[in-house]
Amino acid sequence: MDKSSAIFGNPIPEKTLRKADKAKAKFVKKYGDDSKKEYHLALRPIAPLQEMGVENLVLSEEPLKLPEKAVVVGNIRMGFGHYRISIAIASCAKALGYTPVWMDLASFDATGSKMIREQNDLYSLASKISQKSKLFNALVWEPLNSEGFRKITYNAADQRNSELLAPLYHDLPKDVPFVATHAWPAQGAVHAGLTHVVNAIPDNWPMALHLAEGSIHVVQTPRAYFGYKCLDGFDKEPLKGMGEEDIKLVGHYVDHELVENVEADCARRIKRRKAGAPMRILLSVGGAGAGEKQFLSMLRHLLPLTKQDKVALFLNFGDHKGLYDKLTKQMPELGEASTFFNAFEEMRHFLDNDSEMRGVYLIENDDIFEAVYSTNLLMRHVDLLVTKPSELVFYPIPKVFQRHIGGHEVYGGIYGEQLGDATYECPDAKSMNRMLDTLLNDPVLYENLCTRIVKLKKDGVYNGGYEAVKLAVKGR
Repeated sequence: MDKSSAIFGNPIPEKTLRKADKAKAKFVKKYGDDSKKEYHLALRPIAPLQEMGVENLVLSEEPLKLPEKAVVVGNIRMGFGHYRISIAIASCAKALGYTPVWMDLASFDATGSKMIREQNDLYSLASKISQKSKLFNALVWEPLNSEGFRKITYNAADQRNSELLAPLYHDLPKDVPFVATHAWPAQGAVHAGLTHVVNAIPDNWPMALHLAEGSIHVVQTPRAYFGYKCLDGFDKEPLKGMGEEDIKLVGHYVDHELVENVEADCARRIKRRKAGAPMRILLSVGGAGAGEKQFLSMLRHLLPLTKQDKVALFLNFGDHKGLYDKLTKQMPELGEASTFFNAFEEMRHFLDNDSEMRGVYLIENDDIFEAVYSTNLLMRHVDLLVTKPSELVFYPIPKVFQRHIGGHEVYGGIYGEQLGDATYECPDAKSMNRMLDTLLNDPVLYENLCTRIVKLKKDGVYNGGYEAVKLAVKGR
């Protein structure tokens, strides 16, 4: 199924198509041609997501037997953002009465999976380099993430590569509801002939990278809807836009558990502020593990406040043991912290009790699901999230934004600031620490962030996960 020669009625130059063919051929030569292979799949439970009843797809010798009312969540690990969206979709599917089935395209021993892993490794490496080299960031990383991935010709190349993913869908019924949280699983599903594909697009910066023609594209913001509908800026010349059936504005992708408890969680936050309890601050390391310098600066600023019982600090390192080791070595005083090191269930029990929280808590999990979901669990119990303007922009918790990593995150930060549930982006340590002090010392300003979150829920802003599932069930 050729999805590269023309994209939404816009013809692609022959030169681009020749380059796309060569790129696909390179992966086939490197990893083998499995286009005729019939991959079979089986279901395995995902322990950290057991409350949602999520089943993981793994390779098998026998054909797959899907449960009734299954919704497949197609994803890849690229940072933590796409996994986080996937968890939100799975949670909403469960709440709507469906069985969520997890399909990580990068997890299999197949040509398409190896292609994804190679590209993801390059992305992660470049992300880390961008934090250490201002020149690389200015000349390569920022332009690539804001403009390079935006061009429609980039999508043509991705579509050709995604043809390599089609064999992995062999066992899936053509009409199974399929929500993809990255363009590659969506493209692969369309190439495999699936008919009920929803492509859940992240961020607030429209890019051709995220297109998967043949699917229903869903977005979280009005800006994203307008940009994708018009394909604005995807080429030097104006392009034909997407049809009404191709693009839907649905709202933020957020876990059902978080949406359901917005009012109660915000009320507890306000109550803690008024009572003078330590402000519970969560610092979340991104999936690429970047941001070490800014973390150090914030820690040096906040640690004295933990000793004064003004702050209770939570650091979730995800699965980045290396950064965990570096920071604890550079700051020996962290050795006094309460540590949840590969202790997911212990942390969960601690949070369920929601007892008095003081001092510093360090969290690290080697398991990717535990690493990502720990932040989701912590969000309901903390007062403030410190994060780069990644997919966490869209979550119902007061937020302070660190400097973005990659130009595509800039407009996410602007969006969060304008919604009123987050601060503006703090580009350096000085501005970040000043913002933290402001929220610590101004309870009225902090309460306004919480009030806005409750209002946003009432307006249906956090319903995107439910709507994406409904669209997948309905189909085109």
